Amino acid sequence: MQSIYREYDIRGIFGEELVSSRIKTLGYALGLEIGKGKTVAIGYDARTHSTTLFGWLASGFNYAGLTVLKIGMCPTPVSYFAGFQEFDGKKPDMTVMITGSHNPPEYNGFKVTINNEPFFGEQIYALGRKIEADMKSIGDNENAIEIDAVERYIAYQTNQFAHLKGLKTPLIFDCGNGVAAITLAPILKNLSIDATLLFSEPDGTFPNHHPDPSEEENLEMLKEEMKTHGQKYGFAYDGDADRIAMLSAKNNFKGDILSIFLARGIENPVVIGEVKCSQVMYDEINKIGKAIMYKTGHSNLKVKIKETGASFAAEVSGHIFFNHRYFGFDDAVYASFRLIELIKDGFDFDAEFAKLPKVFSTDELKVKTTEEEKFKIIDRLKIALKTPPADLPKIREIIDIDGVRVIFENGWGLVRASNTTPVLVTRFEATSEADLKAIQTSLTALLDKVK
Repeated sequence: MQSIYREYDIRGIFGEELVSSRIKTLGYALGLEIGKGKTVAIGYDARTHSTTLFGWLASGFNYAGLTVLKIGMCPTPVSYFAGFQEFDGKKPDMTVMITGSHNPPEYNGFKVTINNEPFFGEQIYALGRKIEADMKSIGDNENAIEIDAVERYIAYQTNQFAHLKGLKTPLIFDCGNGVAAITLAPILKNLSIDATLLFSEPDGTFPNHHPDPSEEENLEMLKEEMKTHGQKYGFAYDGDADRIAMLSAKNNFKGDILSIFLARGIENPVVIGEVKCSQVMYDEINKIGKAIMYKTGHSNLKVKIKETGASFAAEVSGHIFFNHRYFGFDDAVYASFRLIELIKDGFDFDAEFAKLPKVFSTDELKVKTTEEEKFKIIDRLKIALKTPPADLPKIREIIDIDGVRVIFENGWGLVRASNTTPVLVTRFEATSEADLKAIQTSLTALLDKVK
């Protein structure tokens, strides 16, 4: 069962891996991390088993002597937000969000913060070893104090974006039957924004489409609605609303491209991107501020934001972490309103996108491997690149902060080990289709040799 303890969260199949004894012990073990008498706030998403998991987790925390605050059903960003608030004099020492994010309906999981810092990496692995070595017998005790974190979040965002009130530009939002609409709908209503919401009813079976906006097939219904009703811009969310997609009739703007546009509204911006981000993002932001390349992963980026004081961070997949005017965590609903600010100011996303340097790129391409082999393959690839084969284009630089990003004269190629699944993730970009093909073909061939 050690495989359920991942780099950034704890995740598995309900009823097979996520069972009563294990989750109660998880709550107990997390409680010991912060100590008896401390406070934990717990939220959960719309999955059919999330409330059951809440009961088991709360039982473990109560057994450890903690005070449990119940947020109820909410987007993941609300659980993060709760960590910065006081509720009847109690400020949560820990937050836990019960969510399967964009995974299939049978999955669920837990995202944890302690004192508003991500709990991840070796912390999770060590916790897993403790749990699996000593599973406790803990009775049911769902005692919890209900708190108004959702209502407080809605009020906060309504106030933050009061200047958008009455915006007449028609917009459309695909909530994918996840939990985004729980906060998004009332904020839009409070601001009298001309909005259409698709699939706003939370439903953990996801009857209309899978809640992963990084996959084009999950955006087809949104595109069709935009074509039929003429909205200029559309937004889509993943199951727990920490990831955003933004579309126009012409373009799907990935997280790195949105970062360029958002940075222009900040004086001397410092922006952190991940290794999968386009070189265009780094080059464009460096013209007006500073761009920093760092590791993929929401926990890694939150830590780097705190270390550097960056304005925000972003992933290609649509996680955007605002530190400028906000708390430094990924929040797709908040990011929506930062983008709507640009719309209100007359920013033409399509026109500005057309002005950017033209590049050709692939989506993320995944190569199946094993948990045991994936990091070893990366190490072998690094060694092979020290004496590259003749068919590989001339290498300008190798960046190895997260896998291997090989910079060539006219583009780059990335190979990294996923921290959450047994795959290698590759991505390629170049200034021409011919260069893209050459880079992808030669680097993939080298990868095949070292596999």
